[in-house]
This record gives sequence, structure tokens and C-alpha cells, in this order.
Amino acid sequence: MSLTDLLAERKLRPHRSSAREIKELLAVVDRDLADAALAQLSADRRFAIAYNAALTLATIVLHASGYRAVGLGAHWSTIQALPEIMGSPAQARADYLDACRTRRNLADYSRAGVTSDAEAAELLEEAKAFRADAVAWLGAHHPSLLPAP
Repeated sequence: MSLTDLLAERKLRPHRSSAREIKELLAVVDRDLADAALAQLSADRRFAIAYNAALTLATIVLHASGYRAVGLGAHWSTIQALPEIMGSPAQARADYLDACRTRRNLADYSRAGVTSDAEAAELLEEAKAFRADAVAWLGAHHPSLLPAP
């Protein structure tokens, strides 16, 4: 779905980001990446936390591009916007994260034992890779939003 479509359907609104906002969101990502690695948590919890890290990274990309997802389905809209913003190579990541969104919903709202240790570990590794890609993308497209080291 295009950004124009998402805007027309009022799933996105204009948003002005700042280096402070991006810094604070990256701190959330880093906290979640660390928490998702805690072996004493269930696979469902580790998966949900890793998903949150990845969703926050998608939110960073969306905000840096001048948009904010709103209303019901905000997670879906945020994920759908990724290939529109980062280019077609991000489509595979968006598809994967959308599948993870569905699985995370089951784990959070329906039943326990939805995810395996391997699935939680896989999503954690994807979220770590996404962090590196998102920071590189920010540096290339919105360097003024990168937090000072």
C-alpha cells in the first residue's frame, strides 16, 4: 500500500520528528533488544519484546520520513510503509514483520506457547539487523535526526 493510500485512508498523518525523539526511540529499541535476549523469559515474551523492537525501528523510519501511524491497525500501517520508504528491498522484511505481528497478537491475546525458542531467537536477530539498517538509512537520508554519539 502506498503512502498516498495510507494518508488518504487516514492511517497516516504528517509528523515532524527530531533528533531527540529518534534518540529516545532508539533507547527503547536497545532496551527491548537486551530484554528479548533474557533466557529466563518464555519464548512468547522474548518474541513479543523482539517484535516491539522491530516495530519501534519501523516507527523511527516512518517518523523520520514525516509520518505517524494512527488509529486501529497502526502496527500494520507502520509495517506496510517500510518498502515505500526504504525501497523494494525492504518488502521481505515488511512481510516477515507482518507475519510476526500476527503471531505476537496470538501470544499476547489468545494463548500461551505460540512461539518457539528458535522463532524468538530468529526475530531477535532480525531486529538487530534491522537496527543496523535503520541507523544506516537515517545516516543516508536524514542525518540531522541521528543522535550525537
